[in-house]
Amino acid sequence: MNSNSQPIKLFFVVVFSCTSLVVSLTPVLGKPTLGSSRSDAYGRLRLRSHPKTTLAQATTYNQPTLPPGPPPGGRVRGGARRGELAGCPVSKPDLTALVPFTEEDNSVINVWAQTTVEHPSWFFYVPYTKDSLYAVEFVLQEYPNSKDSKEIYRKAIALPDKPGVIRVSLPTTTPALAVDKQYRWFFTISCDKEKNSPPTFVEGVIQRVELNPATVKELQTTEPLKRYAVYAQKGIWYEALTTLAELRQKNPQDAALQVEWRNLLGSIRLNDIATKPLLLETPSSPQLKVLRAE
Repeated sequence: MNSNSQPIKLFFVVVFSCTSLVVSLTPVLGKPTLGSSRSDAYGRLRLRSHPKTTLAQATTYNQPTLPPGPPPGGRVRGGARRGELAGCPVSKPDLTALVPFTEEDNSVINVWAQTTVEHPSWFFYVPYTKDSLYAVEFVLQEYPNSKDSKEIYRKAIALPDKPGVIRVSLPTTTPALAVDKQYRWFFTISCDKEKNSPPTFVEGVIQRVELNPATVKELQTTEPLKRYAVYAQKGIWYEALTTLAELRQKNPQDAALQVEWRNLLGSIRLNDIATKPLLLETPSSPQLKVLRAE
């Protein structure tokens, strides 16, 4: 009897030992820790134990509410409206303003965003090239519109060598935008030389606002990518877009900036524009520099 009990005892000892080992390991396997973590250059949390794993938190653009008064209306996409004759060739995507817009219950679109600078920049996706010889114009005027609306700026715009996103800046020689005042802008392409058909155009309203002193100080002392994040979170569309576009211009191969660009345009439902070439003037030359989203 003793000789038969020895294997049985040995079996229970082995089973108990293995079970204890599994139990002791369970908390370790069931509760993965971040270990020694750090933030990368863009403020995202990167796990040192898993160098290929990044917990990226996309910057969020916070759309401000429309100011009181008549809705601004506007048009974020070009192309012919119902009942209009098509003066320009059909293009997908159409002429597009890189600006936030809201759609009301009555199908009215409001194109409106804020700036903090006296002479801001606008960005437009243009599907046509200089070979088409179309007449292009940017106009800025006081808002609300009336017969006596004062025109602030009018400029003929040269079409690029290839379809892409272009920048139109208000020159410092023009009157500065006033704080808390709204202005209406138009970007128009006339494709019919005989002017028998209407042009394709986009339009919207821009308002200059002031930030609180603490935010201004933060913007003055932080690096460009964080400035972009601050502008986006504060609902300052024009500076957020301009800052990110300039960063991409300086770092055309930066994959993280390309992701931020797609996220920003995707947040205002312009995903189809996010992968289009970005065409910006270089500071030292009027030539266009091409940046492609990979």
